[in-house]
Amino acid sequence: MCGITGWVSFDRDLTTEATTLHAMTETMACRGPDDRGSWTEGPAALGHRRLAIIDLPGGRQPMSLATPEGNVALVYSGEAYNFTELRRELADRGHRFTTDSDTEVVLHGYLEWGDAVAERLNGMYAFAVWDGRHGKLVMIRDRMGIKPFYYYPTPDGVLFGSEPKAILANPLARPRVALDGLRELFVMVKTPGHAIWDGMREVEPGTVVTVDRSGLSTRVYWRLETRPHTDDRDTTIATVRSLLDDIVRRQLVADVPRCTLLSGGLDSSVMTALAARRLAEHGETVRSFSVDFVGQADNFVADELRGTPDTPFVHDVARLANTDHQDIVLDAQALADPAVRDLVIRARDLPAGFGDMDTSLLLLFRAVRGKSTVALSGESADEVFGGYLQFFDEEARRADTFPWLVRFGRHFGDDTEVLRTDLTKALDLEGYVADGYRTAVAGIDRLAGESDFEYRMRRISHLHLTRFVRALLDRKDRMSMAVGLEVRVPFCDHRLVEYVYNAPWALKSFDGREKSLLREAAADVLPRSVYDRVKSPYPSTQDPRYGRALQEQAKDLLSRPSHRVFDLVDRDRLRTAAERDAPVVTSVARRGLERALDLARWLDLYTPELTLS
Repeated sequence: MCGITGWVSFDRDLTTEATTLHAMTETMACRGPDDRGSWTEGPAALGHRRLAIIDLPGGRQPMSLATPEGNVALVYSGEAYNFTELRRELADRGHRFTTDSDTEVVLHGYLEWGDAVAERLNGMYAFAVWDGRHGKLVMIRDRMGIKPFYYYPTPDGVLFGSEPKAILANPLARPRVALDGLRELFVMVKTPGHAIWDGMREVEPGTVVTVDRSGLSTRVYWRLETRPHTDDRDTTIATVRSLLDDIVRRQLVADVPRCTLLSGGLDSSVMTALAARRLAEHGETVRSFSVDFVGQADNFVADELRGTPDTPFVHDVARLANTDHQDIVLDAQALADPAVRDLVIRARDLPAGFGDMDTSLLLLFRAVRGKSTVALSGESADEVFGGYLQFFDEEARRADTFPWLVRFGRHFGDDTEVLRTDLTKALDLEGYVADGYRTAVAGIDRLAGESDFEYRMRRISHLHLTRFVRALLDRKDRMSMAVGLEVRVPFCDHRLVEYVYNAPWALKSFDGREKSLLREAAADVLPRSVYDRVKSPYPSTQDPRYGRALQEQAKDLLSRPSHRVFDLVDRDRLRTAAERDAPVVTSVARRGLERALDLARWLDLYTPELTLS
């Protein structure tokens, strides 16, 4: 796992731009604390920061190969879980390897198959190849968008990087955000290709972007397609289990300490149990980590979203799977620490709006990184198997909008209420969401004979897998890589995603519950408590001291009336939230405070140019 960046300028010699390339590369030192490297040749400059996972001495980057027609150089972030099979195939085709790294396999794969190497990879990856034989840059991103990848076209080429901060370190990129960028900040919908910053784009998941002297072109090599599912229930359950066993086996490969992130929910419990069983075959014990809050297990208050605290279920799994477990217990002071919030915003390059769930995730990952370098996560199982409450909520099912927005509005309130009225009107978030929804559902194919209900559930599943999950994957990647931790997501294996997506909803919920297929596929490795547990989201602190700390920080912000944040935030509305008499306990009441404070920090840290009309 690493951070990549680069610059292609067809009208200049970039060998004289070492200082700028260094600045771009060093913005991602946290993504790659183990090593750095650069490579330049004429119009191309590549930078790399490395987090060593496989072949620690041999996987240095940028990696290049000389051919009679010109040099080919690669910067690569991620993991190819099938690299050993590809290595054998390439060796049979005459390729010779000097390292044991997956990076070299990807480079030789490009030499053999060109950008069609993407179709052969199983994994999470974002990589760029400068092909000196043809004078072009080729950028490729994994199918599900697990690894981030951004680019910024220039008059004579392109800038690119794992994160926007790498691109913004180049003087050619202006740190400017217009209304569409702000709209993306205030809707929980990840518009494909959108990067918030003006002029910047994402390499979309499952896509190849090629840049040469004639301009920029894209090729989609993978998309979520509708296909008939002919397997019966028993066969489907068995296939899911077979896929999970193979996926976990592949994703445990590493030359550094590994662990799992365990929440006590179905997803992470299945993944942890399968990992523990696999490692036990080799005489190893898996480490597991969970996040908790001071006093929460003893003083937990159930609500419609979270009916039970995580910790008892976490411990049930840890005992049954015999993991080496540690609870990471956080207090309100740490969660509200402005310095930690600054780290979150620097990690994400924007004020993302997840509040204490971002700070707790960063602090969890920081603690885990002290013991392990690679962690397996249960992220994305809800999107794949249909685990969220909105899959079962009739209002959300029937709404002509993104179904999670119905649930979010009901449970979390509207964090745009702290914004200035004129800005809210200019943003027109309702219209923006409606346009995005129409675009999102337009390309979802329907099977011949598929009932209206089954097609509606297919659409809901598709929206979660192409709009919702990408926001969560980006959050996971940024928070983990901010502390140099590689987090792998077994449930995002494209084989599993394709198979389960096409299983009809009647199969996915055959027992009337969420994630029926996953529960039955792993029933033999789960404690009964987890098997029976109702879905509970990622935890959020209930400590009223956290809310009071936010109020004090908001009062301090209000004492600085000239702060740029008041171009966006309404002073009176913020003052009302900051002076509320009752303790700010619920996430509904504190979202506006978190949003205003994060916007202020973002403006201080990035000083973006804002275009509000």
